[in-house]
Amino acid sequence: MFPTRALFASARLTLFTRAGCGLCDNAKNTVLQFQKRRSFEYVEQDIMAPGNEPWKEVYDFDVPVLHVQSVKDGLPKQAELSDARKLFHRMTEAEVEQSVNEAEKE
Repeated sequence: MFPTRALFASARLTLFTRAGCGLCDNAKNTVLQFQKRRSFEYVEQDIMAPGNEPWKEVYDFDVPVLHVQSVKDGLPKQAELSDARKLFHRMTEAEVEQSVNEAEKE
C-alpha cells in the first residue's frame, strides 16, 4: 500500500492493481495527472500482496479498479467493498473527476 495524503482531502481514491498490468499503469497515470489539479488521498493496493487475498478474490480478473469514497475526518480508514463509486479498467480523467465530485458532495 502506497498512501499519499493530501491536507484536508475530502475524497480517497484507492487503486487496486497488480505488477505487470499495463491497464493498471495507465489508470495510475490518469489518477496522478488528475491529482496535479485536485487534492485527494491516494492509495494503491496490490491485490497480489500478502494480506490482500480478499481483494484478489474480488478483483482478480478486473484490475485496475478505482474506488472513490468520501472521507470525513479521515473516515473510513480504508476502502471497503461497499464503496458506492467504482471505475473499472480504462478510465478517463473526466470520469475520475466526476466520481470525486460526487464523493465530495456526500
